[in-house]
Amino acid sequence: MRPIGVIYENEAWLEPLFVALDRAGLPYERCFAPDATFDPAGAAPLWSLAVNKVSPSSYIRAHEPAIAFARAYLPFLERSGIPVVNGSAAFALETSKWEQLRLLERLGIRAPRAARVIDARRVSQAAGALRFPVIVKPNVGGSGALMRRFATPVELAAATDIDLGPDGTGIVQEYLETGDGAITRVEFLDGEQLYAIKITNTSEQDFNLCPADICSVEEAPPPHTPAEGLRGTESPATFDNCVTLAPAKKALRIEAVDAPAEMTRTVLRIGRAGQLDVGGVEYLVAARDGLPYVYDINALSHFVTDAETLVCFDPQARFAHWLGARARADQGVAAAK
Repeated sequence: MRPIGVIYENEAWLEPLFVALDRAGLPYERCFAPDATFDPAGAAPLWSLAVNKVSPSSYIRAHEPAIAFARAYLPFLERSGIPVVNGSAAFALETSKWEQLRLLERLGIRAPRAARVIDARRVSQAAGALRFPVIVKPNVGGSGALMRRFATPVELAAATDIDLGPDGTGIVQEYLETGDGAITRVEFLDGEQLYAIKITNTSEQDFNLCPADICSVEEAPPPHTPAEGLRGTESPATFDNCVTLAPAKKALRIEAVDAPAEMTRTVLRIGRAGQLDVGGVEYLVAARDGLPYVYDINALSHFVTDAETLVCFDPQARFAHWLGARARADQGVAAAK
């Protein structure tokens, strides 16, 4: 089998996937996007499959060139006949919070009200029709980068240091309080739910809820069966194998949950419409009306830390197995042509 190409920019986040690919005996080649180049008129690499793992938050790690590279390279691979997992369409959605909101609107899915901002000096004007508190966030998001919460119009108007990220545009969005301070993230692969987790955040200003950065989870009993091992107890357990460096480690409350069937169907609709092979969708239940609101679509999914403790299986291993099966199938189709 030809190797699987993995396009990425964060070594720590990708190491669990590389381990899973090694354990599965699958050949792969690493493509570190911040340093990569290619000839648009040249030959494509001899890959059976490409996996896009470039994060929109690359710029906060001084890897901003990775975004531009992926935007050009993914269509090149696709034109060259190489199947791409979370290809150019998924990446366009991943790197635009505004396009995510437009997709939710087209699908008739409830989301917090928002307005687009193309100039940081216009955020107060954009927020004029919104209910406070509001969040201001870059259009190119990821890992809660540069997101800020403002409680009142006066507080927002006084802010002179708003940073809208690499493309200078952003979103002003209503901040919806939840009854318990928790959100739910539903992960999916190839049109099916993998698992759902509930994340509780006590901070009103820290919006990095990336589950791969979380290092405190609800302690679960030994997983004798999936049903018995699904939910945790009230005692948090801290793990040392988190993929982020110690200063950035999170200590949030996290537990596995059963997402309502309606929300699972909603998440899978989003995945299909957004052409996401793998990803996660986050939603919250607003305290003011008790209704669920989808507020984030993540095409870049690294799965939760210590998933086997929480959900009783290794999603990285399952993902690697799926990649191998798809690579063989795609290579077989190409050989038959």
